[in-house]
Amino acid sequence: MRRGSPKRSRRVQLQFSERKLVLMIGDIAAIWIAVVIGLFVWTEIDRSGQYQFSLDFLLSQIVWFLVLPTLWVMLASAYDLYNLRVAANRWKTLIRMLVVTAQMIVVYVLVFFLSPVGALPRLFMLYFGIAAFILIGLWRSARPALVGWMSEKRRVLIVGDDAGAGLIIRAIQENAPAEYELRGIIGSAEHIGQVIEGVAVLGTGADLANYLHRDQIRELVVTSTNGLDGVTFQAVMDAYEQGIAVIPMPILYERITERVPVEHVKDEWTVVFLPVKNSDAIFDPYPLIKRWIDIVLSLIGLTIFAITLPMVAALILLDSRGAVFYSHERVGRNGRVFRIWKYRSMVQDAEKEGEERFAQKSDPRVTRVGRFLRKTRIDELPQVINVLLGDMSIVGPRPERPQHVARLTEKIPFYRTRLIVRPGLTGWAQVRYDYGSNDDDALIKLQYDLYYIRNQSILLDLNIILRTVGKVLSMSGV
Repeated sequence: MRRGSPKRSRRVQLQFSERKLVLMIGDIAAIWIAVVIGLFVWTEIDRSGQYQFSLDFLLSQIVWFLVLPTLWVMLASAYDLYNLRVAANRWKTLIRMLVVTAQMIVVYVLVFFLSPVGALPRLFMLYFGIAAFILIGLWRSARPALVGWMSEKRRVLIVGDDAGAGLIIRAIQENAPAEYELRGIIGSAEHIGQVIEGVAVLGTGADLANYLHRDQIRELVVTSTNGLDGVTFQAVMDAYEQGIAVIPMPILYERITERVPVEHVKDEWTVVFLPVKNSDAIFDPYPLIKRWIDIVLSLIGLTIFAITLPMVAALILLDSRGAVFYSHERVGRNGRVFRIWKYRSMVQDAEKEGEERFAQKSDPRVTRVGRFLRKTRIDELPQVINVLLGDMSIVGPRPERPQHVARLTEKIPFYRTRLIVRPGLTGWAQVRYDYGSNDDDALIKLQYDLYYIRNQSILLDLNIILRTVGKVLSMSGV
């Protein structure tokens, strides 16, 4: 950890969310310029001479300045291009930009061929795609230098030397090392001089004011408000009155990892488990919109299921002895038990010994066809019926078996909290975490599920759906 008093700096210390916003604003500006370039090239190459590049022409094409930035931000979010750790890696950024640009072009081509002749500009998207890729690439390459010039790492002190301190330090080191500068820990007198995850305990609450001034601290991360002594609590309040941001550890952890640290919540549970959205609203349209999306997508899924059923059933029967479908009970919203159906992907009587257990990677019980069904998630397709009936949603925590729920409820704090919403065909844990095969994995998946429950929105649901489509196309299922 760097010691000594830093020189005074006039650069601002942007918050984590503000740095993401800067990145997004730069992308949108590049998209707008690319739209102008694409329209200019299109009018210049257009042999009919029907369109002339002018301000009036640009105003007539204003829809592209709205649709294309929205589509880019949605796809970029689904591919973690606003994850600051990914954004700092130029190679990862380049690959994901190629994927997003290609998908935007594919979407445009599909709409182009479904639209009336002459309704959309021919080859415009190709010109736009090339310009957007170059401009956003230049912006993304220059961003570290630009952000370094106009802002610097946000200097932080950790208040508390318990297990939560180690947790948040690791989270920052793994997910946002370029965004935060950990200057030290304020803890108890007996721990002064000790080092937690590479960060030293500098002093007690009585020393806090000195370190705030010396290191130009902009943020205090409090690991446990209930564990603060009177002197430290007053020092934190004084810092707050001076304009220093004070944030509970679970909230910062959630922001930078998009998970809820359920095992370290303790006295902060009311802050962590209450939904982020405003509960005072007279009418919340989200549940109604979400249900209509469920109905529309489940009807589309049901059509796909009916068309592909004969072929999938034949492959399953030719590959191994047994039934085409597999059924068992799952726990849904408010603990209600319901029955789901899946294409059989394991050998018949895979659990004949009576012990229900998590499936494993390279599970020998999985058949050859079953591996393909799982990788493409086709084995889950029959569950669109559960979505249509209202037992499930398209997006939500994956439903578990009653036996697993009973065991994990005793072992993991707040596990039943995931039952306050409808379970989903796909979910935040499924698109953010590779695989779950034991109780430790179940804890991590719960952290993601609780993040989803707290931050439910149509945009987050669309993000998850886009990520799921990507996993299906890349055959990266279990």
